[in-house]
Amino acid sequence: MPYQGARGSEGLVAGDDAGASCLSRDEETALVSRVAERDDEALAAIYAAHAPGVLALARRILKSGERAEDVVQEIFVRLWDNPEQFDPERGSVRSFLLLQARTRSLDLLRAEGARRRREQSDVAGEAEVATPELAVIAEAEVGQVRRAIERLNAPEREAIELAFFGGLTYREVAEVLGDPEGTVKSRIRIGLQRMRRSMAADEQAGRRPD
Repeated sequence: MPYQGARGSEGLVAGDDAGASCLSRDEETALVSRVAERDDEALAAIYAAHAPGVLALARRILKSGERAEDVVQEIFVRLWDNPEQFDPERGSVRSFLLLQARTRSLDLLRAEGARRRREQSDVAGEAEVATPELAVIAEAEVGQVRRAIERLNAPEREAIELAFFGGLTYREVAEVLGDPEGTVKSRIRIGLQRMRRSMAADEQAGRRPD
């Protein structure tokens, strides 16, 4: 990747609204096409327009400037390596990059949460969101948990992934999602109850004779 964004540069520590592009959607799509032709100046232009917003989102989720900068670097390396993944029919360059940053940041949170759980002898007893439902889920197989999570609605799934996989507190989840803490608590509690019922139904179905 010929163009490398400067780590810790002033342009990368701007607020959430930083990085809104002054380019039109057509102009940005043309820049991505130039990236596909290995034009590093085109990548630099996209970086200048959108790296601040990508960094702000990653920092909100990860609570770490250094890890957020790693996400920014990874997202733009990915754009350089695979520009064909951008589909202008599905949205703008900014929304494409922000979605990738959000997905990658949540992946890192989940990995960190898994590491924490391995290091702790009794996560369910220590976690802020500890409930009978969480205890059942903590003992379940990964595949069972994933299937149950996928059946939740988007707000419940998002909150539970941040709390359960990311190891965040209610307050931290609320900050990431921009929702009231009470709403987040209720969402997690109801979502965990749905998951427990869903997993119980799966187990029952699995025990039925053919």
